[in-house]
Amino acid sequence: MVLILRFFILALIIFLIYTAIKYLFNPKRKLELAHEQKKFFLLDDTKNIHKNFLLTYNGVMFEGEKYLGTTERSFEVISIFIWPKKIADLKGLKRNDFLKIEASIKKQYPDALIDWKSPVKEFLDN
Repeated sequence: MVLILRFFILALIIFLIYTAIKYLFNPKRKLELAHEQKKFFLLDDTKNIHKNFLLTYNGVMFEGEKYLGTTERSFEVISIFIWPKKIADLKGLKRNDFLKIEASIKKQYPDALIDWKSPVKEFLDN
């Protein structure tokens, strides 16, 4: 009976350590932390084209949708649409901030044409 109890306690400790490590390295947690600290963070699964990416910059959360197409070399992401999750959070952002966001996305998807949805599109067109 004591041996079974010790085994159960050991299994519980291993499970708690595994859960803590999994929590610490969770990318969504890193995204939320960067969002709270108003830092830049890009959460993207580059292997899954159908999955949208999330991006936080200066406390504003953006979502981006990727579209696959052909280039001269291969099939690549050729079009990306980005929009803010909450339009009210855009207060204080400048044109240069949006250009920095575009540059960081271009590092990951160099062949992509980046389009912003309203109201950012109208702001950048002026």
